[in-house]
Amino acid sequence: MNPSDVQAVLQWWLVLLLLGVALTPVTFRLFPLFFDKGYPFSKILGSLVIAYLVFVAGITHFAPFTVPTIVFVALVVTSVSFFSYRLKWKLWYTFKQKWFTFAVEELLFLTALLTWSYIHSFDPDIHGLEKFMDFGFVNSLLRTTYFPPKDMWFTPYAINYYYFGHLVTAMLTKLSGLPSYITFNLMLSTIVATCFTLTLSIGSNLYFNLVKNERVAIIKLICSGILTACLTSIGGNLHVFYAFFKQYNTDNPVPMWQLPFKPFTFPNSYWYPNATRFIYHTIHEFPIYSWTVADLHGHVLDIPFVLLTIAYLFSLLLIYTDPEKDTKPVIGKTFLVKPIHLIFISLFLAAMYMTNAWDGGIYLLLTALTMVYLHGRQLLVYKGTFDKKEEQLVIIKNKQKSQVPTIKGWQVAWVRDLALSLLIITAVMLLFATPYNLFFNTSAYDHGIGVNCAPAFLTKIGKIGPFLFEQGYCQHSYWWELFTLYGFFYFFVIVFSVFMIRSKRHTVTDVFVMLMIILATFLIIVPEFFYLKDIYTTYFRANTMFKLVFQAFILLAMSSAYIIVRMATLLPYLRVKQRLLLFCFFIASAVLVGIVMIYPFLAVPSYYSNFKNYSGLDGITYLKTLYPDDYAAINWINKNIKGQPVILEAQGDSYTDYARISANTGLPTVLGWTVHEWLWRGSYSIPAPRITDVQTLYNTTNLQTAKQLFKEYHVQYVYVGNLERQKYPSLNEAKFGELGHIVFQHGNTRIYKLNS
Repeated sequence: MNPSDVQAVLQWWLVLLLLGVALTPVTFRLFPLFFDKGYPFSKILGSLVIAYLVFVAGITHFAPFTVPTIVFVALVVTSVSFFSYRLKWKLWYTFKQKWFTFAVEELLFLTALLTWSYIHSFDPDIHGLEKFMDFGFVNSLLRTTYFPPKDMWFTPYAINYYYFGHLVTAMLTKLSGLPSYITFNLMLSTIVATCFTLTLSIGSNLYFNLVKNERVAIIKLICSGILTACLTSIGGNLHVFYAFFKQYNTDNPVPMWQLPFKPFTFPNSYWYPNATRFIYHTIHEFPIYSWTVADLHGHVLDIPFVLLTIAYLFSLLLIYTDPEKDTKPVIGKTFLVKPIHLIFISLFLAAMYMTNAWDGGIYLLLTALTMVYLHGRQLLVYKGTFDKKEEQLVIIKNKQKSQVPTIKGWQVAWVRDLALSLLIITAVMLLFATPYNLFFNTSAYDHGIGVNCAPAFLTKIGKIGPFLFEQGYCQHSYWWELFTLYGFFYFFVIVFSVFMIRSKRHTVTDVFVMLMIILATFLIIVPEFFYLKDIYTTYFRANTMFKLVFQAFILLAMSSAYIIVRMATLLPYLRVKQRLLLFCFFIASAVLVGIVMIYPFLAVPSYYSNFKNYSGLDGITYLKTLYPDDYAAINWINKNIKGQPVILEAQGDSYTDYARISANTGLPTVLGWTVHEWLWRGSYSIPAPRITDVQTLYNTTNLQTAKQLFKEYHVQYVYVGNLERQKYPSLNEAKFGELGHIVFQHGNTRIYKLNS
């Protein structure tokens, strides 16, 4: 990397480090039984808490979205974080005792950040796929004084999408002092580095709390963590096997045994996106694919919050099953889980909802499973004390009945306390999300729940409540497709399930991993029977499958790594024949892990042109070659136009180069990518009229008509570039000179400012 790029990475990293330090004391208290005290999660916790408070201040118009506001909030949060730690000496003792662990984890994070920043520098272009949309959100947020942010593609309305992750990106951009065309790529690299270090911490702590040994060899912790991090962050699936066969028609996947086996021409023109489009008309991505194509989309931005939530749920299991604290049942007397813990989990769920709404619901389910286990375990603890020995029963019978409820009474209390806890979590989650929901139109996404392959008699009814029964909406996955995508994971799941059935003793870590497996399996099954209705017809279950199985992959990847480690811990206790079986398991595991780890070596070099052309981290330099006049205009706008006045530019379809001015500057325009606005607004009839209006504004010779439309959409600037001339061959530019004056000109490109 060139020195300026290295400097940008270090400048960005320093901001993240300081935000992490601000919430380190809180992190230690949230993860007290983690061997590393949850240190890697401090950056995410700091970014989340500070961004949320800044968001609330901005949406209530209490304080603007500026650097002074962010710094002030950060200082307040830091003060509260440090001074609320009751045992100050314990805090500093933890730092002193664990400093080497913290340093190693910080070094791993920085190494991953530098590595992926270097990778992105071979294709930093914020161009293609969803990049215009995501970059536009960030740029609009950077220009925003108070929230909600303006939709850069549909003036004068607010963004009607999940933008909290983009807000965090904008906040970090302001704090770092770096331009957004660099921080866009730095945020992508940060998410990869975060995913790697957080999953490493989770994997290490799963093993640490399995063996319950403070003196466990550090090499074992590292190996467990690295295995988890690799499978989750850069692992693929068994689709890589197709690299050993003749390439198939990507529109018509077939089982690999129907293809000629060609091992000596590996990888046989293997096309890495096929692993995410294998099932007909669906999408089933996983992290390394998202890292590769580099979209700063909601499902990517939410991964750090997802991992924070998973780790915190595991921490709660450890806290409330700690033998030193678990001395007596508390059901019926107080909440099993302390209110402060319920509040934090609610905050994390709300952050996920505001970043990628599906994840809020998914991890609310994992929260519910965790709470069911915790409350159920307490019920069993009480039942055990009730049934232990006859002399204990005599003592219990001699006590007043009001002090010793019956087992039935405890069961009723268990259900009540569990339901109340889940109700509080959900209510507080919605409360945290209220500032966001006040300006978010959920009806645009609420089209109902479709039933896949509904029976004929139900299609005649059409709809019952939220359920839709649509004729012709029938797609199922073949077993060999599911095996290709998830067979790697379920090899380990089956082994682990047999172990859980045959074993008489399960640890809390075993239980938590099984809860993750249950949830992941549910997420994979759901799209075979249901889909959330959206604007797409042919790909009607694509978004449902995409959102659900992306999380299933993360859950199963971490679980599979744990299962391998778990089986290794059994080795000293097995007989010779059992050791032979376990040896076979490890051989199979090594082969399978080796296969899925091939994927990044096929995907990443392919996307980044085998790392031949280093371009740096500037994401808009491609414009110098593709649209040099636009490049000059965008830089001029970003330097000279403050606030968010409306600029008119050509409207175009999604995934084209239209709407490039609004996306690259954050200035709102009359209409950007039409299909995206259709999706965000819920009906094509909402953006459709603007297509004609934009055309009229460019083509009309009637000054009165132009004035009326300019006034209706509050247009202050007009952009006339090469794409505008291509889109509107009858463009009448003369009227813009009559209604305003030129403020920028470069080549054939002009920007007009309209007279007030």
